[in-house]
Amino acid sequence: MSHSLSSTNVQEQEGMQNPFEFSEDKILDDVYRTHFDCFEKCDVTSLQTVASNVINHSIDISEKVISKGDQLREQFSEEINISSQQLTAKLRRIAYLMICTPRGEHFGHRTTMLILEQLKHYSWDAKVLIVQAAFSLEYGKFMYLPLTTQCQQQIENLFADLNGLLMVPQNTQHLPYFNSVVKKAMQMIECIIEWKRLISLGHDIKDVPTLAETFHQIPVVVYWAIFTFVSCTGQIDEFTDYKVQRHELSKSFEPKLDSILGKFKEFLERCSKEIVRIEDYTRREKIVIHTGKNIVKVLKALIISRENRDLRQNVFNVLTGEQVKIEEFKKYVLLFISGLDKIEDEIRLLKSIHEKLKEKPREVEGYRSEDFKILWIPIVDEWNEERRKKLESHLQCNKFGWYVVKYFNFETGMKLIKEVFKYKEKPIIALINPQGKVENIDTKQIISVWGIDGFPFRTSDHYRLTQQWNWFWSEMTKLNQGIESLIEEDCYLFIYGGMDTKWIQEFATAIETLKRDVAKLKLNINTTIESYQLGKDDPKAIPHFWIAIDSLLTRRKQMKKGIDFATSEEIKRLLFLKQDPKGWAILSKGHNVKLLGHGEAMCRTVKDFGMWHGKLHEEVSFDVAFREYYEEIMKDNKDCSKKCLNVISSGYAMDILERIVCPKKDCRRPMEVASVSYKCCHDRKK
Repeated sequence: MSHSLSSTNVQEQEGMQNPFEFSEDKILDDVYRTHFDCFEKCDVTSLQTVASNVINHSIDISEKVISKGDQLREQFSEEINISSQQLTAKLRRIAYLMICTPRGEHFGHRTTMLILEQLKHYSWDAKVLIVQAAFSLEYGKFMYLPLTTQCQQQIENLFADLNGLLMVPQNTQHLPYFNSVVKKAMQMIECIIEWKRLISLGHDIKDVPTLAETFHQIPVVVYWAIFTFVSCTGQIDEFTDYKVQRHELSKSFEPKLDSILGKFKEFLERCSKEIVRIEDYTRREKIVIHTGKNIVKVLKALIISRENRDLRQNVFNVLTGEQVKIEEFKKYVLLFISGLDKIEDEIRLLKSIHEKLKEKPREVEGYRSEDFKILWIPIVDEWNEERRKKLESHLQCNKFGWYVVKYFNFETGMKLIKEVFKYKEKPIIALINPQGKVENIDTKQIISVWGIDGFPFRTSDHYRLTQQWNWFWSEMTKLNQGIESLIEEDCYLFIYGGMDTKWIQEFATAIETLKRDVAKLKLNINTTIESYQLGKDDPKAIPHFWIAIDSLLTRRKQMKKGIDFATSEEIKRLLFLKQDPKGWAILSKGHNVKLLGHGEAMCRTVKDFGMWHGKLHEEVSFDVAFREYYEEIMKDNKDCSKKCLNVISSGYAMDILERIVCPKKDCRRPMEVASVSYKCCHDRKK
């Protein structure tokens, strides 16, 4: 048999080297020199099936565990026919080269390198499977001959097409060790096939980093599998002829193969785990972003791992301390995502919103306050004892009706949260609707700026609240162009007026004092305060302004578009507010009107700044803190809180007549109509 010039060079270079003395790096380098583009193809699946079955059946026979000879004979007959169709001339040459290899590890190494040179254009799995098939020809011929005479005749006919030499096994003293080594080589092939399956899944190496490491291991595994088959093939004739000089397989085989197998299996297990995580992540991502039809499924995808199917998953009601199921979160969820440090401001914000939601039922466009729950997912790298104590401390200090996922350590969930909610260690409060869709990736800004008025805290609510006061600024800038510059500066602006000159003077003085006090605090947030008295420079502007506002309300019925329900409600509130005998005041920040207030309560809130300014050091804006204190005063002032307001509109067409309710939020009773005069029936004497 002749070999190519390249094969001869390989043989000369290798000399009398013993592969058991090689390092993995040397084997890696030597084998890679024989590996080129994989353009030659073979049916590795059929090759593996036939060859492995032949070898496994041969081992079974040698260990005397075969029972149904006719059934096995039929199966083997079919396999050999399949194999005959698949084997090429190259496979026969390799089989011949293996059987003719002299005894000794150095000769086995030389033949292994020659085979690798001949298979240089095959994939790694194809290389080793072709060699396995070549080995199965010789081993199968040897082990199937001791069957019954009838079986032997049929097997002889099957093997006649492959090789004419038929020998009967005689020397089987070392056969158990031989079979043990062959089994380990078969295990290596199974690992190689599994490796090929994993890389065929098409995952990015960046996502499965262990796969990159296996590319450095696979040449070594392939080398030792081929070397083992070459060495074992040379032993076969020793089992059939007493005249052949005994040369037992090296006892170094088993520990060497065990070492390589153990290391490679560990790599494969790590790859499998990484791939399972990727596929699990992809499935969960699809649920959260695309296919999640309800919020329960989305929350399960975020916080429940495959290993822990307990649907409670450490979700607790902070107020009661009871463990709850995720199924309780069927409606709207404010999902608070944060670490454990520097979150006091966000917790106070959530506590304030929770109290407002429970304080009085409210509904906006189908969103009901009682349908909202707050769920906290604290995210840390590791839950050590210190962090566990810090979490418990937060919960003990903030016992209100919110929920928490304790000791959340689901890696896939954390990765998904960071991607879907753009979480980068800065606290966020996301809004998720019952369909599992994220309506606002971070409601914190709306809550901070608008407080409970921002309910239900959608991204559209900020726009809604801003735009619904355009009518007001349109009329104000007609009176004073300077107001427009104050609006653009996004400062806090008090606009006030009234018929009581004493209150006007008192409020103006209080505002100036407030400006100085705020400046002394040197707050990080923008708290620039300006003021504007309606009609101060031109008293005629006062009636012009109110007539314009009154006309807006009148045209609401006539205009099908342009003024929505929310806008008309604000117009009514402003018209009713001007009836306050003391005066009225409006607080805004830029274009955003924050509060329409009664004169006496507004003046007192400004004067009492020293009693509520501490909230400004928290993540609470000036207007929110101002409003909270103002509302406390209104609750204490029973006369003011119970008093309903009247409005008289005359001289307008009768088609504007309609059912109007008292705009006072805690009244909302129908107003009686007399001509075109509206008066709340709440104050009517019985």
